[in-house]
Amino acid sequence: MKELLHNISQCTICKDHLPLGPRPVVTGHIKSKIIIIGQAPGTKVHASGIPWDDQSGKKLKEWLGVTNAQFYNTENFAIVPMGFCYPGKAKTGDLPPRPECAPQWHDLLLKEMPNVALIILIGTYAQKHYLKDKAKRTLTETVGEYKSYLPMYFPIPHPSPTNRFWRAKNPWFEELVVPELKERIKEII
Repeated sequence: MKELLHNISQCTICKDHLPLGPRPVVTGHIKSKIIIIGQAPGTKVHASGIPWDDQSGKKLKEWLGVTNAQFYNTENFAIVPMGFCYPGKAKTGDLPPRPECAPQWHDLLLKEMPNVALIILIGTYAQKHYLKDKAKRTLTETVGEYKSYLPMYFPIPHPSPTNRFWRAKNPWFEELVVPELKERIKEII
């Protein structure tokens, strides 16, 4: 695992498309129990090199019901985004994750983590990649059907502040789904 993470840290396969250059942000451990698969690091995470080191991360940890110490303990959580580097700015938010990372690295990483009990799929990119034709037409439908993907996958929306409108329109997520997510996390770690 250490060698694989080192190789990923040296990855430059999409460097020509990265406005801030490559800086892969990914964590894992052979004993990781939960994998968080999100989109790609934002500018703050690119600068710090610490996954989920922003407002989105604060909300995610709240949804998971974990402390910083629990979250950053790689024996608890591996953090494997769809794109490992900051992809650049779009009109609203960031560009989609670069398509090179997941096919290049995900299978290799998952093979190194035999103790995984749960994979949290954050957002449409992760859900479509991992759930394939089992993903519903929209993120809202996929998240609403989360029980059908258990016990291995738990789809959730992105915790970004820009998704506050989605959360306001879908209060059932934080009222019903988040408590079940917290309970599942507590059982595993």
